[in-house]
Amino acid sequence: MLVVVAPGQGSQTPGFLAPWLEVPGFEDRLRWLSTVSGIDLVAHGTESDADTIRDTAVAQPLLVGAGLVTLLSLFPKPGEAYGKVGAGAGHSVGEITAAVGAGVMTAEQAMVLVRERGRAMAEAAAITPTGMTAVLGGDRDEVVAAAEKHGLTAANENGAGQIVVAGTLEQLEAFAAEPPAKARLRPLQVAGAFHTEHMAPAVGHLASLAKSIYVHDTRLRLISNADGTVVHSGREVLKRLVTQVSSPVRWDLCMQTMAEIGVTALLELTPGGTLTGLAKRGLPGVETLALNTPDDLPAAWDLIERHATVAPTAQSPTWRLLVSPAKGTFRLGVESGPGDALRAGEPIGAVVNLRDEQPVLAPHGGTVVEWLVEDGDPVSPGQPIVRLHPEAASA
Repeated sequence: MLVVVAPGQGSQTPGFLAPWLEVPGFEDRLRWLSTVSGIDLVAHGTESDADTIRDTAVAQPLLVGAGLVTLLSLFPKPGEAYGKVGAGAGHSVGEITAAVGAGVMTAEQAMVLVRERGRAMAEAAAITPTGMTAVLGGDRDEVVAAAEKHGLTAANENGAGQIVVAGTLEQLEAFAAEPPAKARLRPLQVAGAFHTEHMAPAVGHLASLAKSIYVHDTRLRLISNADGTVVHSGREVLKRLVTQVSSPVRWDLCMQTMAEIGVTALLELTPGGTLTGLAKRGLPGVETLALNTPDDLPAAWDLIERHATVAPTAQSPTWRLLVSPAKGTFRLGVESGPGDALRAGEPIGAVVNLRDEQPVLAPHGGTVVEWLVEDGDPVSPGQPIVRLHPEAASA
């Protein structure tokens, strides 16, 4: 099974898109997304210096635009991707790229959303001097406890022995003066404490905009970076894109889900390297490839063909097949058999595990065709639970 992932802020480097302008149609598509976002992605991806593209308001649209256009280079006929890609995920802002790839929203909607996200987060970061520090090594629980002791947030838990803590500059200085045992600290060159309470003002702005965004349910498994949950509801994906701005990224749980659903290969979109590096340590045995220049396309196409898989939602739309959002035990919440109707939004049960309890809803309602699991059965992320006929068909 192939998973395609999109990197987050900090992965961009000066000139990283220059080689891609030689690919037919790439520059035209990038200029269109520049027009939509009001930001010159061509200039920033080829000519701007490191300080310029480090600006949150520039970096985020640049990364999403780059990811979307390289996706089209990978899959010139986007519909074919749904029969080959088993799952998608994105780190931080990369989840917007992943949402487009999964069919939740259009590229144009994504560019407007990420433009506003970048601006709002830059404004929130300007309120109080804040920052982020990568903690390499050390015991996970000890690192988190030490961060909390100084009022910091474990903003990114990336797995493979890497946690990023965030907060005010004074809190980071106190943390550095009393570091966790066996841990190395590396201050990051970022504009603020992303994925913490310091970004709360940006959440409010994005939430108001999200009310006007029309979305679709996913056409493949989308792994949420909030908790590693497999999400199929388009509205839930959009909600998580908004709240993730001030919530920690749990990439470690994303990789755990990838292992649980049987991922055998991971392909990272441009500018690749960060997530493939984490996968090499956190997903042993999984083949990885970072797509950085057009020279990597033949290897990427070969990887896709060798690991292509048809996800359940590629065969059946999500409104016909409800799947498990996480690993755990399924607890049935309704007494319905074949032929019985479920109302739109009705909870049919929950998946219970050691972390939490995830409700399973019938977002569009429908008539039960067959139950694919029973009460008390163990389930994995993306596993089909019940097959439904749409309400319109049952009427």
